Amino acid sequence: MTTTTSSSVPSRPPASGFAQFATLAAALLGWMFDGFEMGLFPLIGKPALKDLLGAAVSKEEVDQWFGVIMAVFLVGAASGGVLFGWLGDKIGRVRAMSLSIVTYAVLTGMCGFATQAWQIAVLRFIASLGMGGEWSLGVALVNEIWPGKSRAFIAGLIGAASNVGFLLVALLSIGTVRVVGSIDGLLTAVGVSAELKASLLSNDAWRFLMITGSLPALLIFFIRLCVPESSKWEEEQAAGKTSNWSNADLRGVLLGCLAATGIIVLWSPLANGLPWFVSAIGTLLGLIVTLQGFLYPVRQYLQRTRQSGAMTAADEKMILNRMLLGAGLAGVALLGTWGSIQWAPRWAGELRPDVDGVKHYAAAKTQMATASGAIIATILAAVAAGRFGRRPTYAVLCLGSIASAVYFYLGHQTFDASFLFAAFLAGGVTASFYGFFPLYFPELFPTAVRATGQGFAFNFGRILAAIGGLQTASIMGLFGGSFPKAGSVLTVIYLVGVGLIWLGPETKRDGLNG
Repeated sequence: MTTTTSSSVPSRPPASGFAQFATLAAALLGWMFDGFEMGLFPLIGKPALKDLLGAAVSKEEVDQWFGVIMAVFLVGAASGGVLFGWLGDKIGRVRAMSLSIVTYAVLTGMCGFATQAWQIAVLRFIASLGMGGEWSLGVALVNEIWPGKSRAFIAGLIGAASNVGFLLVALLSIGTVRVVGSIDGLLTAVGVSAELKASLLSNDAWRFLMITGSLPALLIFFIRLCVPESSKWEEEQAAGKTSNWSNADLRGVLLGCLAATGIIVLWSPLANGLPWFVSAIGTLLGLIVTLQGFLYPVRQYLQRTRQSGAMTAADEKMILNRMLLGAGLAGVALLGTWGSIQWAPRWAGELRPDVDGVKHYAAAKTQMATASGAIIATILAAVAAGRFGRRPTYAVLCLGSIASAVYFYLGHQTFDASFLFAAFLAGGVTASFYGFFPLYFPELFPTAVRATGQGFAFNFGRILAAIGGLQTASIMGLFGGSFPKAGSVLTVIYLVGVGLIWLGPETKRDGLNG
């Protein structure tokens, strides 16, 4: 790829040891809180919706709102990955990452003051913009600051951090009664009125927990004081390449976001009267518009850069092809996760329901098992990719995901220790991709488009996952409502990944260049 020579732009010294560890600490904490807040709504969403929709609301209406809010979250995260990735390539990784964390923290906290269900949907959408952006920015920053030999292990830590957040949510679920009691005592000690306490702590204390979701905003002080900007990005800025990003190009992201939202509407309860083929055609058209909209800022940037002589037509084609490849690889993993393993806690709750006031915490224990497996597997997957190569590792992860998910779903019919071990195994293998992507995706793109490129690659898969997730209930209907059979069938998507990865470059020897 054509680049500015080192003689025209002086090379910056590498970050100090303290700066490297400060960067890693900030990013890991950001991802951990990101995972915690992603897992928090599934825990308190239904109590919140029952509170907001009124005591007479039906279970079906609550489930409908819950599904819509989850789908809206995925669309927002996908849009945020492109939006904040663009911002990171334009104004710098650190400033953009700070804005993304503030966005998801403050907007999550504001959910605690909602008075209508639609307000939760809107606030979660805006919060998810920051959650999607934080991943791409943190990955770009850490990979550009940490030395090459450490990158595989660091990539594994990136994947593990968000799963620590999911694990914390599961622990919170089990200890909710004790936590609420402690909060009640604390609020009483500081003089909070009984009326305000009742408002904050009723319905599983969902308002209080949402408000505390704003605490990650405090990370901004640490980031701004201790985390340095990427020297690689500063060299691109000094060369004038960042000036080719234009604010006007964001209209493409807006169009893509609207098209993705339209797809969700087509499969939501709002469109129950539509024939399935109308929804299917609308989905195909919506995906095309979403894809073109999300790619628009990068296309415009690449055209301007090529016109300035800093890039060739071949470079432009290569970057766009790699963005599409990455989106396909992430789409396989996300579809498998959201369409199959994410249902595991709910299935566990049906196998061992709470009865007569006795709580078995089957769903929470299952989430603890899957999250614990994911923490270990994300690190192992990244290390394996560093040792054996990116392409063979991804192919093995796909085959392992099929085997572990089928073993989990078809090999267990009762909630017991064997069930939890299988959940640990399946949760780990299917989540291992999230240690692989932080290693592989940054290697696919040059510094100038790294945050935007990998933001698109990882997060466009969320659109596919949102569409696939909306079909899970229909697939279950084909099998008489069976979670195990539907979850097993959905693992076929991993076979696509086995073939797709060989279309991508093997970057083991190249590392992170440009």
